[in-house]
Amino acid sequence: MRAWRWAAPAALALWTGAAAAQADRLVVVELYTSQGCSACPPADELLTRLAARDDVLALALHVDYWDYIGWADSFASPAFTARQKAYARAAGSRTIYTPQIVVGGRDHLVGTREMELGELIEAHGDLPQEVALSVVRSGGSVVIRASAPAPLPRPVLVQLVRYLPERTVEILRGENEGRTITYSNIVTDWRELARWAGDAPLELSAEVPGGDEAAVILQEEGPGAVVAAAFAR
Repeated sequence: MRAWRWAAPAALALWTGAAAAQADRLVVVELYTSQGCSACPPADELLTRLAARDDVLALALHVDYWDYIGWADSFASPAFTARQKAYARAAGSRTIYTPQIVVGGRDHLVGTREMELGELIEAHGDLPQEVALSVVRSGGSVVIRASAPAPLPRPVLVQLVRYLPERTVEILRGENEGRTITYSNIVTDWRELARWAGDAPLELSAEVPGGDEAAVILQEEGPGAVVAAAFAR
């Protein structure tokens, strides 16, 4: 585990069989990782296993704060570093680290704690579904519809996430020099579309340029708890 102090801190024996693929609620798992982090490849490999599941939206957000040690991550974005910092602030921490996983916007853990992650995914999958969310993609756009039986306790942000399903990178310098690593569900863009209180049905459309995969996440501000998520297919 590599920690970066801006001023907080890699086995994930995940259940990939049929028993794990029956939940109605899609669980969002964010992995904060870097090509320049020697502790990250096991977590990257395990995210690949998660990406094969239908009940999990597994997303790799590559951060840029290890670029200075000899290898600039080709997928890194300062926006993803800023998102990780926002999670740290919300948790009362002054440290961010790789590999870090955030489950459902609420639970944080080191990216290789296999059993703990499996338990958290199961627990989040069993949570009541407060919002009915549907996302339909047609060509270069998506139509998003959501409804709730009552106004939500807290407004949520409607977010569109785009990601690359898989890329293989030969790393020539830095801590992972000489390694060829395959990354999965690499986030390329994370965009806020609207703020919704749940007091009336939501319907909106958004452009999805390029050929990246996409998903929609409804999440409390903070960033806080994920209320609903859906693939854009």
